[in-house]
Amino acid sequence: MQRASTVHHRTTLLEDANAIVEHEFARDLSLDDIARRVASSRRQLQRAYAEIGRTTFREHLTAVRMERAAEMLAAHGLTVREVAHRVGYRQPAQFAKAFRRHHGLAPSAFRLRGAAGVDVRIPAAEAA
Repeated sequence: MQRASTVHHRTTLLEDANAIVEHEFARDLSLDDIARRVASSRRQLQRAYAEIGRTTFREHLTAVRMERAAEMLAAHGLTVREVAHRVGYRQPAQFAKAFRRHHGLAPSAFRLRGAAGVDVRIPAAEAA
């Protein structure tokens, strides 16, 4: 069992790191950069993500980017390429692959579903 001070410290680290990710998700962020900015070691921040957040830094960053991308695709008249760049992907193909993995369908299908008000799902066999 961890000491309360350790849990509090890691919770604070995670909250500070997550705040940076939420505001700067489109930048080229790294665990080392975030650790430096929250005055922590890389390992301590990894532990905070694992033990408090039950995730990794990379998984959290991707989740934030995918949620913002979904919002942009649903609300704006942006192309998939524009959305990819706005959420921090240089290559639209990498973005599309990550989006499909996270949301279960391609960004263009996601946008069509939202525009038509129709649920366009990719069958599990095709999504794999």
